[in-house]
Amino acid sequence: MPQLAENNDGEQICEITARSGMFNEEEIQCVKDIWQQHIGLGSEASGYTFFVQKDGDKVQGYVCVGPRGLTDRVYDLYWIVVDPDLKRSGIGRLLISQAEQHVKYLNGRIVVIETSGTEKYTGTREFYLSCGYNHEATLKDLYSDGDDLCIFTKRVN
Repeated sequence: MPQLAENNDGEQICEITARSGMFNEEEIQCVKDIWQQHIGLGSEASGYTFFVQKDGDKVQGYVCVGPRGLTDRVYDLYWIVVDPDLKRSGIGRLLISQAEQHVKYLNGRIVVIETSGTEKYTGTREFYLSCGYNHEATLKDLYSDGDDLCIFTKRVN
């Protein structure tokens, strides 16, 4: 069962992100930065809540969720990453379910996920669909030429 991340989970969260092979250096640095904001300010002030799935002290995966500005009870799922050695083990489903339960607990209405439209992310998009998310929109070439932004949503209340 996923649990709230603790201060000492940060190094493993960043290491799993880097090792996943899905993210560039700027994105990996983004995770480090929002982790530091989360640790320094706390979940409420930073807007980021991290949950981890662990086996003992080993972080197997994490999810980061937070409120979407200027909306009525809408939350962004910012990051969901599973240790690449544990892909397709059900950890991603546990993490996304934990994020949704957290949003429900906070009286949230909708979870929004934004991801890349490149072939590399085909499995990611299929995973979101299999978890009950709707593909709401595609913004062509938003990230760069040939890299669309795909937006998924799920009503959780």
